[in-house]
Amino acid sequence: MRIGVLTGGGDCPGLNAVIRAVTKSLLGCCQAEVIGIEDGFAGLLEGRTRPLDWDAVSGILFSGGTILGTSNRADPLATEQATERALAQARTLGLDALVAIGGNGTMTIAHGLSLRGLPIVGVPKTIDNDLEGCERSFGFDTAVATVTQALERVQTTGQSHGRVMIVETMGRYAGWIALEAGIAGAADAILLPEIDFNTEALIELCRQREARPRYTVICIAEGAKPRGGQMTVERTIENSPDPIRLGGVAYHLRTLLEPHLRSEVRATVLGHVQRGGAPTPFDRVLATQFGNHAAQMVEAGQFNRMVTFERGAMSSVSLAEVADRTRQVPLDHPLLQTAREIGVCLGEG
Repeated sequence: MRIGVLTGGGDCPGLNAVIRAVTKSLLGCCQAEVIGIEDGFAGLLEGRTRPLDWDAVSGILFSGGTILGTSNRADPLATEQATERALAQARTLGLDALVAIGGNGTMTIAHGLSLRGLPIVGVPKTIDNDLEGCERSFGFDTAVATVTQALERVQTTGQSHGRVMIVETMGRYAGWIALEAGIAGAADAILLPEIDFNTEALIELCRQREARPRYTVICIAEGAKPRGGQMTVERTIENSPDPIRLGGVAYHLRTLLEPHLRSEVRATVLGHVQRGGAPTPFDRVLATQFGNHAAQMVEAGQFNRMVTFERGAMSSVSLAEVADRTRQVPLDHPLLQTAREIGVCLGEG
């Protein structure tokens, strides 16, 4: 067997752990030849590869990013010509199957190529934890740990100056990072894309804390928006499959709050620091399990499916059930109820 491996979309802690596990497992279980495809689907379209053997993937478990490189601008489904080119390159490379590691966009592309006859096993990757059918994706735990540390650090400066400190996290359409990090980092308010926030409720929260006197820490996902408002778009990139780039809602919230408060309001946008660095031990273990399970699926011929982690166990789901879908925080999720009952403001009211 000759198996290709690629990483698509944004980078993420734990990608190298998956590459390592899937390669070593394929070499061990079915003596496959493993080919690394560089820079995601861009490398597939251009035929850029490198061999992946035991030595090539040794020592990479602890490293962030991806040794193969990645891209979120190449879309083999953009045109019929691009699709045919990708499939032709797969035939030229002699691939019996492809392991595609990525998020929503990658799984959507993988589904489209699988419908055209390319056997694919998907591996879920997203720090946003927003892939349908998968309760925990690798990279998420690392991102939550990074945001939690940032929230801890702003507590001290907020306390020293009696400020309102706003920390903006990633999370365009799903607020999992903000929710879990906000609880872990003792945020006073957590604002999510799933719940449009009431500015007056936040003003009242800050005023109550000023009177005690206390500082206020607000954790806000980049996709959050006020009632009746729009998401804060930083810029658009026309040649990208997903052209919208969000960012700056923390600054927008500051302008909404400052005129009504005595406290100084400071905003911090964490941005790509959430994607970087070494994966946490949890993510290393989870990513290794994903890679190993993907190899087992290849050996068993279980193609056109994505590895999942559900109810504490490895499983799989059809790519058709995952493609072009987002797993948001359910409004009845137990963590939301926990947040409310410990006095965290969710911007409701």
